[in-house]
Amino acid sequence: MHKRRNIALAAGATAFAAALIAAMATASTASQRPGISNGPQVPVIHTKPGVVHMSGALAAVPTTSDCVKDFGIRCYQPGQIQAAYNTTPLYKKGITGKGQTIVIVDSFGSPTIAKDLATFDKSFGLPAPPSLKIIAPAGKIPTWNPNNADMTGWAGETTLDVEYAHTIAPGANIVLLETPVSETEGVTGFPQIVQAEDYAIAAHLGGVISQSFGATEQTFNGIAQINAAGLRTPYVRAAEEKNGPTVLAASGDDGATDAQSNGTDLFTFPVTSWPASDPLVTSVGGTQVIPLAHGAWESVAWNDTANPNVGDNQSPVASGGGLSTFFSRPSFQNGVASKVGSVRGVPDVSMSAACDGAVLTYQSFPATGQPAGFYLVCGTSEATPEFAGIVAMADQVAGHPLGQINAKLYGLASRNEPGIIDVKRGNNTVTFVQGGQSVTVQGFNAGTGYDLVTGVGTVNAWFLAYELAGHSVP
Repeated sequence: MHKRRNIALAAGATAFAAALIAAMATASTASQRPGISNGPQVPVIHTKPGVVHMSGALAAVPTTSDCVKDFGIRCYQPGQIQAAYNTTPLYKKGITGKGQTIVIVDSFGSPTIAKDLATFDKSFGLPAPPSLKIIAPAGKIPTWNPNNADMTGWAGETTLDVEYAHTIAPGANIVLLETPVSETEGVTGFPQIVQAEDYAIAAHLGGVISQSFGATEQTFNGIAQINAAGLRTPYVRAAEEKNGPTVLAASGDDGATDAQSNGTDLFTFPVTSWPASDPLVTSVGGTQVIPLAHGAWESVAWNDTANPNVGDNQSPVASGGGLSTFFSRPSFQNGVASKVGSVRGVPDVSMSAACDGAVLTYQSFPATGQPAGFYLVCGTSEATPEFAGIVAMADQVAGHPLGQINAKLYGLASRNEPGIIDVKRGNNTVTFVQGGQSVTVQGFNAGTGYDLVTGVGTVNAWFLAYELAGHSVP
């Protein structure tokens, strides 16, 4: 699902101070300069495959107060995201993902990801990962084209995936699987992803696979098309393998709706996406994390659609979640049957994804009109690699990959274990303009227990790493 809708920041949002704005090319139209809206001063948001990317390079690292003052939104550095999920006690115990490997799957990848990660680490005081391997088992990656918005969009996705998986599990190895065809609505691009993931599973490359992409279920010709094309093969193999990898997928960034086959128009009724809807996959939704007094944090369901400092009131910007039309209710959701009925509910768990709470990435890949620098990004493409980091640390505690974890997540939630934090506020109802008409797709409310916006809730990493591994918390 590679969507290219542009959403301008509110006209009233002031620019960052000159010291924070990198030198940009001279003003031109948005069509000429992807990511810049009629000039260099006002960044915009693109919806990418599971990521919302606020364009406009920053030469220096802004603080949260800078972002609030100048944009009316919060932004967070890696240390703040670590604090929000209470990872420091794990690091003090040596639980950093050491000895584990996170596998990240992206079309095209980024030609500068190694040096960009090094700059990111130096800027935020993170150690380099023990290993960053980049492979393309599904075929040669096309020559880089800085004018190809599809390719540069995936590079931004790759940057976010790698940098924030590493943020949460700084001691884990990373394998980046690059594929030569862009994944989009329907089956396009998925055969190459399947080939790459099959290779990763057969070669035992890692204990967790992070997928920050998906296609609306309705863009397939039913589950029969997915099965006929063998697209579920990696998930089936992972599930059948003893101590196989845990497979994750982003729930999407359009709230209760998602893209039609043209990748631009939205469905006007509730939908969800695959592979996030697959019962063999752990679906990761989005929350907004809010700092409280004395170092505490609160999480609410992510929905920036009506935020005047984020959207243009014409496009949804919220956590994906809803009911599958492909899959019946899996056994691990029997305890939440009152919420999902007879079908699979999405997501399973949630982490930081809000644009009012965007995270900082560093990218320098050549892209027309987009200089090197720090970029604010958000979306369930942030949440998914972050949760991959949590799983990698749980794998370290267990001493082996944990395989399918959904039953464990729902069991922990049902017992009110401290590793799962219930998210009780917010919704993913969205309103947008399409065909000159205002459309509202009624979504779902967060509340006590499981819900179709945030799943079982969000996490306290210190507890969850041990709980998923089946170990007592020290």
